[in-house]
Amino acid sequence: MTFVQIIECRTSRVEELNRLMDRWVEETRGKRTATHSIVGTDRSDASHVVEIVEFPSYDVAMRNSQLPETDRIFREMVALCDEMPTFTDLDVVRDEALYKANARQMFERMANGSDLALLDVLLAEGYHDHDPTNPQDTIGMDAVRREVEMWRAGFDFAFTIDDQIADGDRVCTRWTWRGTHVGDFMGLQPTGMEVTMTGTTIHRFRDDGKIVEGWWQYDLLGLMGQLGAVET
Repeated sequence: MTFVQIIECRTSRVEELNRLMDRWVEETRGKRTATHSIVGTDRSDASHVVEIVEFPSYDVAMRNSQLPETDRIFREMVALCDEMPTFTDLDVVRDEALYKANARQMFERMANGSDLALLDVLLAEGYHDHDPTNPQDTIGMDAVRREVEMWRAGFDFAFTIDDQIADGDRVCTRWTWRGTHVGDFMGLQPTGMEVTMTGTTIHRFRDDGKIVEGWWQYDLLGLMGQLGAVET
């Protein structure tokens, strides 16, 4: 079940608090398990600051709170507040934006720099991946990590999310992939070339926001053509 933590405090140093939150995001990049965060001020009392942080589950939130960076930032946050911050813990029973946010997180965590263990937060245990470029479907977390590691070994890459549409338990994401060919990929020695590829992925989610199935379509032929492996 999705978990939300509401943090409230009073401070006249809102700008400093914002800069502190920016630093926390940067220092925990690739390790932070929060899927979304909003900071707002009370329209009737500008010193009343409310932060809403979303997590896939309570257990995941506790892992986030145990990060040394989180503990250090919290102590600095207390120093900026006029009084001790208060925390409200909520189990979310409905969140229509959760599936889209988790699909976006999955693409971010597949790219270089993120700990692949964090994919466990987003993908269900028996996740089933349908990819027409693979002779067999990818099933289970170990197989998913091997697939991602193959792409990471061949490219430094990142995804840009171009569009997302959610309907029921499914999210369709249209994306652009950009990479630099730095290692062996499907028998091709590294060329150092900068390449790009477009694609679309449909993900199916279960109630707790974890992804249970994915269907991929992308221009692998165009990518191989850019690398000189086939005639364009």
